[in-house]
Amino acid sequence: MTRRRFLQVDVFTARPFLGNPVAVVADADGLDAATMQAIARWTNLSETTFLLPPTTPDADYRVRIFSPRTELPFAGHPSLGSAWAALESGFVAARPRLIQECAAGLLPVTVEGTGADRVLSVLTPSADITDLAASDREALRESLGCDWLDAPAPAIVSLGPRWLVARVPDRRVLSGLAPASDALVRLSQRLRMTGLVAYAVNEGDEPEALAVRAFAPAEGIPEDPVCGSGNAAIGAVVAARRGLSHLLPVWTASQGRELGRDGRVVVRVVDGRVLVGGPCVTVVDGYLSSHESDPSSQGSRST
Repeated sequence: MTRRRFLQVDVFTARPFLGNPVAVVADADGLDAATMQAIARWTNLSETTFLLPPTTPDADYRVRIFSPRTELPFAGHPSLGSAWAALESGFVAARPRLIQECAAGLLPVTVEGTGADRVLSVLTPSADITDLAASDREALRESLGCDWLDAPAPAIVSLGPRWLVARVPDRRVLSGLAPASDALVRLSQRLRMTGLVAYAVNEGDEPEALAVRAFAPAEGIPEDPVCGSGNAAIGAVVAARRGLSHLLPVWTASQGRELGRDGRVVVRVVDGRVLVGGPCVTVVDGYLSSHESDPSSQGSRST
């Protein structure tokens, strides 16, 4: 049995129990993929990450990212939470800029401030945008249980995860969304996408420019509380198309209110590339006990 440093970090919030939690196993060298996947199933969070030595001198650390069902090349809030945990645990030395190695490549992480006041942002992978085919829009309407789709046209955005991005008319409609899971699973599997990101432009007194929700039932995540890659996918659409260019180059989005996990994501577009960022807070700091020889082990944690 091996004890490894284990942190659970709430991302896109400075207050515990809000934002989006990610579990981070530090010093994960020696764990195989099957054991990592078993730990990710056990934590039952949208993502669990594992900190490893980099394979290139150009990176400060390497991270592997797992949902409860599969390994991901990149995800937004796990990247920020992993960088936060790497700093908190001493896995890397504090500096204004870190380079994260992941399956999507080498991604810069900017660190502003120190200690509990740190704010992190990560440069997300380049996005590929494809309009949703007209033949698939009826399936999307079926998934959403509605007969409208607001401009701009829904699009599939690939930046590691593959999100279907759709704008809805307003915050009230967004809050009322209850996608049919079975229909969305079928659409996700057919289009090989992670799930659906829906957003609305805030009006009136809301301080945030956009409100966002993300649904990924095909990945075992009915709704992601605050989704970094989903917000980055929206950022890629805004940067590439007319209609919301007044938001550029930076805006703040709210997400998670419907789940009681209210968070804030700062989205910035620089030379066509999207950065997502925000504060983090550690809510669990302890140790994970794992049996590397038994990939089915569920592990245990103590704080």
